[in-house]
Parts: sequence; C-alpha cells; structure tokens
Amino acid sequence: MTDRTISRKRLDYLFLFDASLSVAFGLACLIAPHTFIAAISGAYNHNTHETLRLYACLRIAVGWILFNVRSLDDGRFRRSVCEALCACYALQTIVVLRAQFTDRRNWINWLSILLFVSVGTLYFRFRFGKSGDLIKIYELPTSSSRSER
Repeated sequence: MTDRTISRKRLDYLFLFDASLSVAFGLACLIAPHTFIAAISGAYNHNTHETLRLYACLRIAVGWILFNVRSLDDGRFRRSVCEALCACYALQTIVVLRAQFTDRRNWINWLSILLFVSVGTLYFRFRFGKSGDLIKIYELPTSSSRSER
C-alpha cells in the first residue's frame, strides 16, 4: 500500500468514527428524558432541553454526511470537509472552555473539551499535515483553468 492509500483509509476511519459518535450522541440527546437534563444542569429547563435536541439533530445530520463522504474521491471536497470540521471543533472547544471558566464547572465540560480537541486535532493533521498533502487531489489537464477561480 502506498502512503496515499494509507492516508485515505485513515481519513475514512476518522470519518466513520466521527459519524458513529455524532449519530450515537445525537440519538441519545434527542431522546434524553427530562430527569437526565435536570440531573446534568441542576434543574430542568425547557429551553435547555430544546436546544440540546436541536444540537442533537445537527449531530445526526453531520454523522450522516460524514458516513457518505467516505465514498467520495474528490480530494478538494474531502479537504474542505476537514477544514470545516477542524474549525467547528475548535469553535466548540472555545465555547465549552468559556462555559467551564465563567459558569458552573463540571466534569462533562472537561470531557467535551478533551473530545473536541482530540477530533479537531485529527482533522487538522489530515488537512494541514505534511504541507496539506495527506489528501491527494487529482486534476485533469483540462480542469487546471477552473482551479484558478
């Protein structure tokens, strides 16, 4: 196997891992009972519960997209997905860090921070590691004029 094949398989495994985690987390949060929300946040808040459910829907959608991205060969698109997810996990880390240090501190925030930093770092590595050459882009000679846009 070549380095490019190994990199692609590893990125596909990362997409599968992230997709599985996203769908599992999304489904768990979507069906989370009121008592679970009350136990985590101290008291039940309907707005918090609805916000969590909306985030769960987004995580399920991201999981579905990532599951299907694995079969695509378009290197530019795969790079874009890595960039977007790297930025997304970085922003989520910042938000949870802020919550951890300005609001009620809890262990779930630290667990989230660890997960977001880990997965975001993996996406960063695939997109920008080895000068960005871990995701190969193949261009036909006739498509070079389109890449300058």
